[in-house]
Amino acid sequence: MDNTKIREQVKNEFTDYLTLRKHRKTPERYAILDHIYSTKGHFDMDTLYVSMKESNFRVSRATLYNTIELLLDCGLVVRHQFGDNVAQYERAYGNENHHHVICLECGAVKEYKNVDIFTPSQQKKLKRFKISYYSMYIYGMCSGCEKKRKVAEKAKKAEEKQKLQNGASKAKVASKDAKLNIKRNK
Repeated sequence: MDNTKIREQVKNEFTDYLTLRKHRKTPERYAILDHIYSTKGHFDMDTLYVSMKESNFRVSRATLYNTIELLLDCGLVVRHQFGDNVAQYERAYGNENHHHVICLECGAVKEYKNVDIFTPSQQKKLKRFKISYYSMYIYGMCSGCEKKRKVAEKAKKAEEKQKLQNGASKAKVASKDAKLNIKRNK
């Protein structure tokens, strides 16, 4: 489905949601919804606020937070907590099922499009369950952080080896000095 149709569909769903719950249908709420569905990927509240400001649409942070709560409640936005204390959001419609790979070191999040993770027997069990969407979180360490960690470990081992060598050298010198002192005292 193209993005224009998706944006129209979510606008209609949001209107139905607001009408049913007797919430006001403000231009700010629709502008936030449209802005979210005009871009792809994850966002946090600060980046959404800045992005809307850069688009010359003035909206308060309170309106953003309140509207996000409404969008979460009606299922048009999904919240993720990737391990840090900042919630990330993404649109619920128009996203293919995907997996999130999260680096525990630097916090980087990458998305991978759906590969069929269900075996045929699992798919049979799920036929009695209508899946709207899903996402998987895979935590680990990215290659960049892995390289940094190996370099740091190598440097630490080299430093420890140097300290041991320095300690052994000092011990030899101290031993020689002790022998000289013994000879002198005789």
